[in-house]
Amino acid sequence: MNHYHLHSMITIISGTNRRDSEALQFARHYAELLRAKTTKEVKLLNLEEIPHDWFHPDMYEEEGQSSSIAAIQDEYILPAERFVFVVPEYNGSFPGVLKLFIDACSIRDYKGNFGRKKAALVGIASGRAGNLRGLDHLTGILIHQGCIIYPEKVHVASIPQLKDSQGNIADAKTLQVIERQADGFLGF
Repeated sequence: MNHYHLHSMITIISGTNRRDSEALQFARHYAELLRAKTTKEVKLLNLEEIPHDWFHPDMYEEEGQSSSIAAIQDEYILPAERFVFVVPEYNGSFPGVLKLFIDACSIRDYKGNFGRKKAALVGIASGRAGNLRGLDHLTGILIHQGCIIYPEKVHVASIPQLKDSQGNIADAKTLQVIERQADGFLGF
């Protein structure tokens, strides 16, 4: 049973634990954009920073879960009413750490995590498709958990060509597409 009260919070999830990832850069940009557009609380969950003490065979039993995963759920997942997933392409899909995180969260308060909550998806890749297949995979998993997916997904491709010499996201069309998604998602 969900004992948590939703409040006007949006959690942005940087969907990889890779250090200094492109996903984190895009997630930070998205967080700044949302903070400028809404009074809702916006939190950024960086999977690079989550403890690793919850990955063990007992993680699939609530009594065996580490307190660190429960603390992350309590701060970022259960109270959120909306999510933005920024997800890089790994081997034709999305990073395993994101699936493992979703699986770990599903053990405690399954329906309270993503059920009847809204999510926007941003796929990023250095290749041509902007993680099209990975977002399709993630969509299926989130819908299975009862999440409502915003239909306008963003697929950012060819990331190296979108940055300036300092490594900042500089491509005007890409920034415009992300902003259009953010505006639509806030009204969704």
